Amino acid sequence: MVKFSKELEAQLIPEWKDAFVNYWQLKKHIKKIKLARNKRPIQLNHGFGRSIVDPIRFIAMKLLSTKLFYSSNNNTNTDDDETGKIRSTSMEDASDHEVEFYQTELLQLFSEEDEVRVFFERLDEELNKVNQFYKTKESEFLERGEALNDQLQTLMDLKQILDGNRRRKLNNLPRSSSSSRRNSGFSESPLGLNDGSTEISDEIIAAFERNGVKFMNSPAAGGRAKRKKVEKRKAAMRIDIPATTPTSAISAVTSMLWEDLISNSTKQDSTAGHSINRKKIQCAEKMIRTAFVELYRGLGLLKTYSSLNMVAFTKILKKFDKVSKQQASASYLKAVKRSHFISSDKVVRLMDEVESIFTQHFANNDRKRAMKFLRPQQHKDSHLVTFFSGLFTGCFVSLFGIYIILAHLCDIFSSTTGTAYMETVYPVFSVFALLSLHMFLYGCNMMMWKNTRINYNFIFEFAPNTALKYRDAFLICTTLMTCIVGALLIHLLLTAAAISPSHVDTIPGVLLLIFIALLICPFDIFYRPTRYCFLRIMRNIICSPLYKVLMVDFFMADQLTSQIPLLRHLESTACYFLAGSFKTHQYTCKNGSLYRQFAYVISFSPYYWRAMQCARRWFDESDPNHLANMGKYVSAMVAAGARLTYATQSSGLWFGVVLVTSIVATVYQLYWDFVKDWGLLNPNSKNPWLRDDLTLKNKSFYYISIALNVVLRVAWIESITQFRINQVQTHLLDFFLASLEVIRRGHWNFYRLENEHLNNVGKFRAVKTVPLPFREMDSD
Repeated sequence: MVKFSKELEAQLIPEWKDAFVNYWQLKKHIKKIKLARNKRPIQLNHGFGRSIVDPIRFIAMKLLSTKLFYSSNNNTNTDDDETGKIRSTSMEDASDHEVEFYQTELLQLFSEEDEVRVFFERLDEELNKVNQFYKTKESEFLERGEALNDQLQTLMDLKQILDGNRRRKLNNLPRSSSSSRRNSGFSESPLGLNDGSTEISDEIIAAFERNGVKFMNSPAAGGRAKRKKVEKRKAAMRIDIPATTPTSAISAVTSMLWEDLISNSTKQDSTAGHSINRKKIQCAEKMIRTAFVELYRGLGLLKTYSSLNMVAFTKILKKFDKVSKQQASASYLKAVKRSHFISSDKVVRLMDEVESIFTQHFANNDRKRAMKFLRPQQHKDSHLVTFFSGLFTGCFVSLFGIYIILAHLCDIFSSTTGTAYMETVYPVFSVFALLSLHMFLYGCNMMMWKNTRINYNFIFEFAPNTALKYRDAFLICTTLMTCIVGALLIHLLLTAAAISPSHVDTIPGVLLLIFIALLICPFDIFYRPTRYCFLRIMRNIICSPLYKVLMVDFFMADQLTSQIPLLRHLESTACYFLAGSFKTHQYTCKNGSLYRQFAYVISFSPYYWRAMQCARRWFDESDPNHLANMGKYVSAMVAAGARLTYATQSSGLWFGVVLVTSIVATVYQLYWDFVKDWGLLNPNSKNPWLRDDLTLKNKSFYYISIALNVVLRVAWIESITQFRINQVQTHLLDFFLASLEVIRRGHWNFYRLENEHLNNVGKFRAVKTVPLPFREMDSD
């Protein structure tokens, strides 16, 4: 049977952990009570035997257990007996809300009962903490629910008005025009809006003002007498759609410029260009729907919070009864059950209301469909995934062993025969090897995040029902490596059989095409949600800074900065096959100037994308730290360019440039790793030079990780020493250094997400805050 402490640890909400009952601390107090009671008979029997006041103490403690009671929200007590009681006190906090405190007053009958008094004082503190947190979150969700109701009503009014305008326009059209529109396939959109736009009229403004949405420079009450004044002074309605795409980003800038223009204009037709089109309403509807889903999720978490804390209070009081041999739990549990976090039913009623609203407005009255959005079911772990992961691991190990033996027998890695092999076959297969290593480390990270209760799906905003699990990552990794080693073995056997090199060397290219086809495959196979999510993230990265930057976007961009060797190998592979070198079995691409120039582009691109993401985040958030972070990637870009130039121009001047730029970039990166990304090196922390909150219990892991990150960050020293023996060993050494960088990035990932998780915990942020489309604006 699982202990409740472990069950609570597994089920509590990680972001709200500090707000839960400190069950473990209360257990320590009970152990102290038990130790004190075990020592008491020894002290009483020492020299004189039992005390004659023991019966009095027994009766007094019985009274203590039976006189625990709860008084209602008034400030009076229902009993004047000071033996023991739970008192409810109402006070006014800074926000003028009534705050209720619970306090147990215990008569210190005997000195040896100090631990009991401390236990109940601590229990009161925990009850107050739970109640206050529950009230705070409950009020937040209730306010959010009211705002969403207003937003939804505004959306419904707007859709109804625009639908009426569209129908009036259709009725006013000539019969031939109407018939031509029907023949052209025109149909009513799901939102009841036309593809064009509608100017903002007084009717629309009135509909919005009824729901609390104000307009700049608009009078409080409008009539016919003030119509001209309204038309002259009113500004366009603000529908705040986040600029998440290049089109919306450009339109957002255009909208800002237009608003500045019309705010200084006094012409009567200043609002002629403002309109509300179908796309804006669709975006607004999607934002409101997502906000309802997040609200429902937050209410469910608060309901779980209430039930888990109630069980925790019940369990700890039963333990106290068992140790103290009293029956105090029944009276105290009555007080707990009457407290706000248990007695309030506002959360349950709001959940029912959200279900009803969502079913009616977003699921066409289909409750089953609505529940798929509100309560997405997570896929259970399949034993087949574990089985095939183990199977492909065994196949990979066996095939790799056979390949090593045959490669040694064929003398494939010698300096004479291995050069052509390393130039033609090595780049393609090293791409898959580095990718598999990165996927394996990502699976390890997910396993560690799960074990340490880091909610990575919430941080990355992944859908819980389609998110990749660590077992799936291991399956993808082992399957990929088995296929790669199998292809290597087939290539080696065909080469040994004296098959034409032009045919044999097509195997790596065919393998690459197969995996690209699987990546973009539109069918719902081979983890399609994950594949399409990856493609969408890559699109956002490449098109930086046009897309709004999310956590998963810059996290993936950081991975690309560690996979520059992989991108360089892709360049070599593309050059080898597109130039037709596989037909002649001669690799001449590297001799061209275009190839060398494109190498700079490949090496700069990941740093450039990351720098543009920092610029976009600074534009959106106005945080100067993003500009400082952008400087880190600019310095890395300069250092990478200097090392590439030094590889072709080995002079003393370029050696000094490489040394200076690389040292500056490395120090910059190490500082950002430890202080900004990991949140470590805090001299004022209770954990020396770490941080106050740590998810790993063993602090030595953090110090080892700091040292390991420093060592792996300075691996660039090998590139300026130019330690080379022959072409084959050079390629193997480069692959080894590239693997070390991938390992460093996988090691960095865990602490980066741990720091992000702790920031969410510090702010009790367990639910995503979705911006609402219709913004209230003050009227002048």
